[in-house]
Amino acid sequence: MNEAEWLPSCLACIEKQTYKKINVVICVNQPEHFREMTEKKDICENNARTIEYLKAYSKIPLHVIDKSSEGRGWKGKKHGVGWARKVTMDYVSSVAAPGDLIISMDADTVFNPAFCESIVRSFQKHKNAVALALPYYHRLTGDEKLDRALLHYEIYMRYYAVNLWRIRNPYCFTAIGSSMAVPVHAYRAVGGITPKLSGEDFYFLQKLRKYGNIIVWNEEKTYPASRYSDRVFFGTGPALIKGVQNDWESYPMYSYRLFDEVKETFGLFHKLFHEDVPTPMSSFLEENFKTKNLWGPLRDNFINEDRFVKACAEKVDGLRILQFLKSRQSVSDNEMVHLTEYLNLFHHTELSATKIDAANLHFEKSGIAELNGIRNLLEDIENGFRFNNKIVDWY
Repeated sequence: MNEAEWLPSCLACIEKQTYKKINVVICVNQPEHFREMTEKKDICENNARTIEYLKAYSKIPLHVIDKSSEGRGWKGKKHGVGWARKVTMDYVSSVAAPGDLIISMDADTVFNPAFCESIVRSFQKHKNAVALALPYYHRLTGDEKLDRALLHYEIYMRYYAVNLWRIRNPYCFTAIGSSMAVPVHAYRAVGGITPKLSGEDFYFLQKLRKYGNIIVWNEEKTYPASRYSDRVFFGTGPALIKGVQNDWESYPMYSYRLFDEVKETFGLFHKLFHEDVPTPMSSFLEENFKTKNLWGPLRDNFINEDRFVKACAEKVDGLRILQFLKSRQSVSDNEMVHLTEYLNLFHHTELSATKIDAANLHFEKSGIAELNGIRNLLEDIENGFRFNNKIVDWY
C-alpha cells in the first residue's frame, strides 16, 4: 500500500539474489471505501501506479494479488496489513511444497544479494526450526528529527530484546513483519497467520514459538525503511510519527529489575508443579486472567513436570510479559536512567569502549552520533546473544 516509490528498490534486491529458486508474490491492497475518501485519493493513485508498474515488469516472474483496483479492494472489516500478509502467505501455502520457505517482506525493505541464500542455509542447519526471526537495522536518513525518533525507537526495541535475552526468556526474539521466515509445513501446522490491523507479526511468531523452536541468528539482515507511516496502529511508522511529537508513552525503557521479576516467575514454574507459591507476577496474572487459581488447571492437564513448565510459559507468553511490564512502569520513571543503569551494570566494559558520556545521555539533547553509538552498542550486544544461541529452544 502506497509503495510505488519504494517497491522498485526491493525488487532490485530480489533480482540480485545469489539464490535463484525464488517465487515472488506481491499483494497490492487498500480498502475499497478509500475511493470515496478525498484524503485517501493519493493512496489510490499510488497503488494504481504500482499495479501498472508490475504489469510492465518482466525481470523476474511475479504473482500479483490485486486487492487495490476498482472493485477489488478490501470490503468490510477485513483489511489492513494483517489481511494482506495472510492472503499472500495463504496463497503461497496453497501452491508450495511443505519444505519450501516463506520469506515475509515489506515493499520498503532492502537487503544484500546473499540474503535468501543465508536464510536457506539457516534452515538447513536447523532442520526442526519452525521460524526465523531475522536481525534488522534501520539506516539513518540525514533528517535529524526523523533520525532522532528512529534511534529512540530502535534503542527501545533492542533494550527490550536484550533484557529478555539476559533472563533467557523463550520470547526473546523481535517480531518485524519484513524480518521473518517460516517453512510452509509450519505455517500450515499453526493455522497460518492471524490477520490483525497491527501486530500480526508479533502474534504470528508467538504462535510459532509455542509450536516449536525459532532461529534467531542469520548471517544477513534486513534494512527496513526509516519513514513515517500511519498505515498501522503501532510499529516503526506510527512510533516515528509519535516520536517527532515527543510522545514516547507507548515505548518506555523498563527497569531491568522488572525483567528480573519475570525471570524469577519463570524460575518458579517447576516448584508450581508441586504446590502454589507466590511469584512476582501473581497479582498481575490473577487480575489479567480473572482467577486466583492460575496453576491448578495446568496441573490437572499436565502430569509431566516438563510439559507443565512449558504450559506455564505458554500461558505467561510474550504478550503477558509486555502487559506486566506496562502495569509496573511508573509514568515518572526516567527512561535514560534505566538504560544507562543497565549498560553500566551488565556491559560496563563495552560502554566504556564507546567513549560516550553515558551519564549525560538524553534522547532530546544528545547528538545523533551519540545516540547512534548507543543503538550500535545494543545491536552488538543483541547480535552476541543471537550468535551464541542461534536458536531459541528453551522454556
